[in-house]
Amino acid sequence: MCSPDVMHRVALEVSRRKALIATGAAAFTAVGPLSRATSAQEATPLAENPAFPGFSTIVDLTHTWGPDFPVFFRATSPTFEVLATVEVDFFFKMILQYDEHVGTHLDAPAHFAADGLTADLLPVTSFFAPLCIIDISSRAAEDADALGLLEDIEAFEAEYGPIEPGSFVALNSGWDATVEEPGAYINLDADDVQHYPGWSAEAAAALVERGIVGAGVDTASLDYGMSTDFAAHLTFLPAGVFGVEGLANLGDVPVSGAHIIIGAPKHEGASGGPSRIFAVY
Repeated sequence: MCSPDVMHRVALEVSRRKALIATGAAAFTAVGPLSRATSAQEATPLAENPAFPGFSTIVDLTHTWGPDFPVFFRATSPTFEVLATVEVDFFFKMILQYDEHVGTHLDAPAHFAADGLTADLLPVTSFFAPLCIIDISSRAAEDADALGLLEDIEAFEAEYGPIEPGSFVALNSGWDATVEEPGAYINLDADDVQHYPGWSAEAAAALVERGIVGAGVDTASLDYGMSTDFAAHLTFLPAGVFGVEGLANLGDVPVSGAHIIIGAPKHEGASGGPSRIFAVY
């Protein structure tokens, strides 16, 4: 049993820490939110790493996100609050409050389908898959409303062979490069209409027919910005195909022959959530 003197000293220490935590939180508020560092890491050689047999390179497909990261129009921006610091409390931690659909993140089928699986129930075998990349970056550079079309899929298959069941198919529009430009990623016009590329409903239906496990984009939505009917979402997700939005660095990965690794969220009942995504080849 602790002596009264020890208990008194503990009580004083707890009070001191509470005061210091409050001071640290106030200092964080005064400084402002954490700075955004959105660029994912460059491709990293794996050739001499025995943990990755058969692969020579890994590419981080994930943006670093924070309070300033651009979010889907009318979505809530995340907030970070410092709860403790090493200097004051001997450890560092924060409280995060964020929309499930922020940064590079997964859309579970339940996001658009009442009977769809939530992210925590998706089979883990879906999270390591052959990666096929449909590149429309040249077209998107000229047209912010460019779509990934059925013709793009057919052209890919004519050159690289059929998209196999169990694959993950990503649309590379080059839009990830706009994340650092204020306003450019969501790209609202004077009427508050978004403009960025996405999948067409016809292309989405064709990919579902091919039996893919997931579909991705380097923009804020599987649907292009101007969409009002969410046709791509409503084609992929109710069919059990999950989505990944906000991918980075797709242009650094071969369009065929790589694999994707998805560190999906697993909080209970998740409609989706921020995810760490890699390509290996």
